[in-house]
Amino acid sequence: MLRLLDLSTTAAGPAQLRRLLPRAATDVSSALATVSPLVEAVRQRGYAGAREATARFDGVDVADPRVPAEVLATALDELDPDVRAALEESIRRVRIVSAEQRRGVTEVELAPGASVTEKWIPVDRVGLYVPGGLAVYPSSVVMNVVPAQVAGVGSLVVCSPPQREFGGLPHPSILAACALLGVSEVYAVGGAQAIALLAYGDPEFDLEPVDLVTGPGNVYVAAAKRLLRGVIGIDAEAGPTEIAILADRHADPVHVAADLISQAEHDPSAASVLVTDSAELATAVSAETQRQVAGTRHRDRVRTALTGPQSAIVLVADLEQGLDVVNAYAAEHLEVITADARKWAERVRHAGCVFVGAHSPVSLGDYCAGSNHVLPTGCTARHASGLSVQSFLRGVHLVEYSLQALAEVAPHVLALAEAEDLPAHGDAVRARMTLR
Repeated sequence: MLRLLDLSTTAAGPAQLRRLLPRAATDVSSALATVSPLVEAVRQRGYAGAREATARFDGVDVADPRVPAEVLATALDELDPDVRAALEESIRRVRIVSAEQRRGVTEVELAPGASVTEKWIPVDRVGLYVPGGLAVYPSSVVMNVVPAQVAGVGSLVVCSPPQREFGGLPHPSILAACALLGVSEVYAVGGAQAIALLAYGDPEFDLEPVDLVTGPGNVYVAAAKRLLRGVIGIDAEAGPTEIAILADRHADPVHVAADLISQAEHDPSAASVLVTDSAELATAVSAETQRQVAGTRHRDRVRTALTGPQSAIVLVADLEQGLDVVNAYAAEHLEVITADARKWAERVRHAGCVFVGAHSPVSLGDYCAGSNHVLPTGCTARHASGLSVQSFLRGVHLVEYSLQALAEVAPHVLALAEAEDLPAHGDAVRARMTLR
């Protein structure tokens, strides 16, 4: 089922490996032509423009997108007790990890009377997008809301697609998760139109524009984020989910196959990649994947993902080459299932999140590990991080110099101002002292 890509005799650097390795196709630019007029309609007409797009794409007409408070309360009351307990535990664990991420104030004294202080200020208002589509993601409510709350964001609004089977409301489990976290401003709007509505707002519905939008979505959501960057801040342009597993002969093929399948069930475009130096493991995982797919609920979706060009078993000469391969791939999720797994995991430089050892599957991170599951995709883990408390904070420097401290550094300021042919910069310093 999974094709075999044999790189065991290939000597390649990072750039060549990135070209050779399988990757989910994500062409955000191709969606811009569709999304651009939609975004403009929302900019000019507010929710009326979003409503038309929702009727066209989601097949549901929602006159008032604001989810009433009593609907949120009912969703929480009617939530399955086991699901509620699971969400509460997920919230607890993510909150503990998030609390440790909060940076404090840093003050540096460079000389007597000369200091630079860095403080971290939360974004005023944040829009959190929770996708619908092939699956329902109350866990994404947790992963977006908790770090924003820990960061101290004062105003949070959630948008999630309306569902025909629920009378034009978002899925009840998403509403319940919002209620559980105390988020009362929730709108039944999805897709690119939701991102545009969050960016521009609509006073008719008391929807104020946000400063930042976070949360994953499809290619149209990513295209809207690209178009609106600058009007709003964004976390990332998320692509299809991906898992890579670095494994040796010690790995259990049952575990490896199950983990590859777990991410493949997200979407037919999801990428599942095994990197191993063991031909025996490769053969066993291939057979085990075939067996497990036959019994999984979303077998058609999984089969499409696993047989697509974005998925493969990559055979390498040894784990050193395997490490080079996974660093070049820069997976959203990377599992390391080897002897001395921690040793190899600590050498990984490029991954959204690394899951260490046989008992740390990606699905744990999706729900209850305490880490965040909103992670960089499409090789962007080479330069980007997953969602965290820091995503909702802005670092601001306070520069404070006394006259004496300014005088001590003034000759350097004047020299650099002259070198850059910006004499007024130097004059702003001269005006404060007798340096004629």
